[in-house]
Amino acid sequence: MELSTVWFLLIAVLWTGYLVLEGFDFGVGMLLGLLGRRGGRDAAAVEKDRRVMINTIGPVWDGNEVWLLTAGGATFAAFPEWYATLFSGFYLPLFLILVALIVRIVAFEWRGKINDDKWRALADRAIMFGSWLPSVLWGVAFANIVRGVELDVNHQYVGGFWALLNPFALLGGATTALLFLTHGAVFLALKSDGDIRARAGAAAERLAPITLVVAAAWAIWAQLAYSDAAWTWAAVAVAAVALAVLVVTTRARREGQAFIASAVTILAAVVLIFGSLYPDVMPAFDPANSLNVTNASSTDYTLTVMTWVAVILTPLVLVYQGWTYWVFRKRISAAQIPDPVGLTFEQSGAK
Repeated sequence: MELSTVWFLLIAVLWTGYLVLEGFDFGVGMLLGLLGRRGGRDAAAVEKDRRVMINTIGPVWDGNEVWLLTAGGATFAAFPEWYATLFSGFYLPLFLILVALIVRIVAFEWRGKINDDKWRALADRAIMFGSWLPSVLWGVAFANIVRGVELDVNHQYVGGFWALLNPFALLGGATTALLFLTHGAVFLALKSDGDIRARAGAAAERLAPITLVVAAAWAIWAQLAYSDAAWTWAAVAVAAVALAVLVVTTRARREGQAFIASAVTILAAVVLIFGSLYPDVMPAFDPANSLNVTNASSTDYTLTVMTWVAVILTPLVLVYQGWTYWVFRKRISAAQIPDPVGLTFEQSGAK
């Protein structure tokens, strides 16, 4: 197997890690205003519920984003032509994703710095914005890559922003948003206890059938219209079975099995996406202008050096991240959340 193909597969693995891990913390952020709502309760109880939700992903959300940085860096080094075309052609949606992620990071880090309800409400809205927007736009971006885009003879995107908002891409955005929303609800039920656990389990039960229908529609459309590989029907079948298991296990409140099922669904979706692309990395409407693993890749020397670095460092990163999840494996409940401390908004002198 050529090294360019090896790195195409490795980039698919990196995207799988990112979408599975960041997917559930996107989902928790998306659910913050839905599950952590007032509902006739006092403000202190609502605040504790929201802190439970945030604390379930608090130790791991920033580590999950490393997968995105690594996937982007690997694309830049292994397939510079792909990187250049992708980031110039999809500049606006990728810029919006970046802004949303920055806003989300700031909100997570600063939410507890000032003991004020309005300040925390502002941070919560920022977390929800920073979770919803990337969840939709990642689906739009990947759907457009699968569908193909308008590239000229120099492999530059010439289709414009509005061409990216086609029906197939919008359905892709709805699919990733629902997958992450359900994935996050299942993770929240798995990692919390008490009232939040019950509400998250109920939300996952309601979301799973909707996710099954929307995701199945997108996957079948992608396979029939844009995949030349018959074997990717296997990925569609795995995703369908995993989604069916997700529906059953969320009803039975088998949280661990439901989480595995939602993770397998995302894994199967990535296999379908990258399997449909190969040997292209950026298909064009005119096949002569498409970028593939050969004309978009770096030199063999560069790929060889990258391979040795990956072989040495990747196991260390995986062991460290696995250890982090093991250390923070216990459930969290509102009873473990202390009362807020610190200066109020007025005492802080913030304007």
